[in-house]
Amino acid sequence: MYRYDEFDHRLVAERAGEFRAQVARRLDGSLTEDEFKPLRLMNGLYLQLHAYMLRVAIPYGTLDGRQMRRLAEIAERWDRGYGHFTTRQNIQFNWPKLKDVPDILDALAEVEMHAIQTSGNCIRNVTSDPLSGVAPEEIEDPRITAELIRQWSTLHPEFTFLGRKFKIAVTGSEHDRTAVMLHDIGLQIVRNEAGEVGYRVLVGGGMGRTPMIAGELRAFLPKADLLRYLEAALRVYNLHGRRDNKFKARIKILVHERGIDSYRDEVEAEFAALDGSDLVVPADEELARITAYFAPPALPEREEAPAVLERVKRQDPGFARWVGQNTHPHRVPGYTAVTVSLKPIGAPPGDATAEQMRAMAEVAERYSADELRVTHEQNVVLPHVALADLYQVYRGLAAVGLDAANRGLVTDIIACPGLDYCALATARSIPVAQEIQKRFASPERQAEIGPLSIKISGCINACGHHHVGHIGILGLDKAGVESYQITLGGDATETAALGQRTGPGFSYDQVPGVIGTLVERYLELRQGRETFLQTYRRVGMEPFKEALYADAA
Repeated sequence: MYRYDEFDHRLVAERAGEFRAQVARRLDGSLTEDEFKPLRLMNGLYLQLHAYMLRVAIPYGTLDGRQMRRLAEIAERWDRGYGHFTTRQNIQFNWPKLKDVPDILDALAEVEMHAIQTSGNCIRNVTSDPLSGVAPEEIEDPRITAELIRQWSTLHPEFTFLGRKFKIAVTGSEHDRTAVMLHDIGLQIVRNEAGEVGYRVLVGGGMGRTPMIAGELRAFLPKADLLRYLEAALRVYNLHGRRDNKFKARIKILVHERGIDSYRDEVEAEFAALDGSDLVVPADEELARITAYFAPPALPEREEAPAVLERVKRQDPGFARWVGQNTHPHRVPGYTAVTVSLKPIGAPPGDATAEQMRAMAEVAERYSADELRVTHEQNVVLPHVALADLYQVYRGLAAVGLDAANRGLVTDIIACPGLDYCALATARSIPVAQEIQKRFASPERQAEIGPLSIKISGCINACGHHHVGHIGILGLDKAGVESYQITLGGDATETAALGQRTGPGFSYDQVPGVIGTLVERYLELRQGRETFLQTYRRVGMEPFKEALYADAA
């Protein structure tokens, strides 16, 4: 894991102190809310429906037990005992008091955490693969690149006040677990024909009211040129991006309107013109220093197929299901990566109590080389667990209700906070997710259905990523009544696709039944062990639409 140097510590401490003074001025009336707004947004503080919300950065999703324990302490001391893990690999606290926020930022700084650039029109928290450094097929750990971008982008004087927020994601594997094609800029680590490692650069992806899949800007970018190329791409966007209409201010609109070829020509020209002396990645100095922090942990040799694991799986069917569904291959024999599902049946997706955070911290410290990863699917990964230790990990998680064996299944639902919290929301998200979970609570039923991604957004801003759900649900306000549009066929992986609308929306009460109808139709149509997405791509929309609206009528 990356460790702060003296500059990092000073920067975070100074920013926390600066914001303490700004909060004091707001509390004594020296600053109006309008004057305070841009200041608080630059420090991750939103004003939501009922209270302030603080979004804390977890760069590229990686944290250790000490940091997770501090998040638990913040939840108990200054919030309501829980936090919400988001699709940007961050955590949000929904109920802090304004007067307490400076103390929270100080507490975060003590464990090398902060809330810088988790909001505002700047380069946001860089996200990455939760299996970084673990996945056997990975070319290179993408967190090294993500950390380099974090250092370059933090308080960048030219890109701190862009036309709109800007999101970057990095993956090091051919199989995309990072949704790089749905980002303003996506980076995929690749090898060229000569075997050199560099980047495939994607641009113009995003969701919201105008969803788009990113296009290829460069098939191969040498590693040394990364920061200079990003600088060029951001400069062209900053120069030409719309500022008269915030709904058309994202880079995806610029790329769409100018055409990717024209945008590429301008980026390449700017790239060539830049004085690269300060932007060439120093491979033998800074990059080597960063890389050293991400060296794989020294994992003791363990059995590749421990007999105790097979014996306990036979004795405990729940544990066997959990192992089968929530573990991933590891590049080191005898180890696995474990997904801790934050989607127990009936709970708000992505929420974790202080007790659960401490339990995850303890399990990570004892059994996962003191490391955890937050995923963009609102779960947590323990990246380095010995196969022989899986049952102890399972028992530790089960004690706090985090033993759901549903990673990637119908109840592993992504949902934004919706109308329960968000001032922008037009409909509820969390209760919809909970009702769907209850409908499919049976583990046997979930296993029969197989992989199925359901994603729910409570407004058109798409924080629940509904556009790329196998089944997407978008809640809207229709004349004061919640109405939910359904989309099918979305995908956030390397075969990225935007879901297509089925037709007219449904009422809040109808949604669980609608999902039930779609699942039943899928089971009727599928061939062999086809997934929902495979079946949809084979048969298309019409069979689902027929079943859906016949049932609604």
